[in-house]
Amino acid sequence: MLELRSITAGYARNAPVVRDVCLDVAAGESVGLLGPSGCGKSTLARVAALLHRPDSGTLLLDGAPVRHWRHRAPRALRTAFGVVFQQARLSADPRLPLSGLIAEPLRATGRAGDVTARVAELAPAVGLTPDLLTRKPHEVSDGQLQRACLARALVLHPRLLVCDEMTAMLDASTAAALVAAVEDYRASTGAALLAVGHDRTLLERWCDRTVHWDALT
Repeated sequence: MLELRSITAGYARNAPVVRDVCLDVAAGESVGLLGPSGCGKSTLARVAALLHRPDSGTLLLDGAPVRHWRHRAPRALRTAFGVVFQQARLSADPRLPLSGLIAEPLRATGRAGDVTARVAELAPAVGLTPDLLTRKPHEVSDGQLQRACLARALVLHPRLLVCDEMTAMLDASTAAALVAAVEDYRASTGAALLAVGHDRTLLERWCDRTVHWDALT
């Protein structure tokens, strides 16, 4: 399904943080990418989710090479991915209530008519009660906000989830609940997963296979 071939990427010219990396995620497979902070795994995850254009290398989705990233990628490609970042507060619009945060991708893709039903479906799936949906990010805990961010990642029915240190800043019970929500979604849809993290125990329990960063470089 997803193939990364000889990916080199970074944020400054001639200073790549990812060099000549290859990684595959098969359809329906869950892959854990294990590595220490600062090694480049989050940059690779952003490339995989079409959020960062690599300096060189090839990304293939369903065998076809991807030629455009971010807003230049065709909508069908962009909406195939759902992404959850480590720091929910940096990825959430502080002006929106949680219901609006979840609905952002629907409105952005012209599907405003689906908002009410989809938010009502996803909120309980990620553990959000109706009273929380009316609150803004500063009025909820980190765990509650990350639940909303996970719902936002699922709202367009993605075929591949990229979870970049999704549980790193959460308590154990919230982390377990979010992993369970991801797995419930995958069980019902057959979606694939790329889970990035530094917790070997979590990734090995969660994923079909775990790849250490050192094995990619």
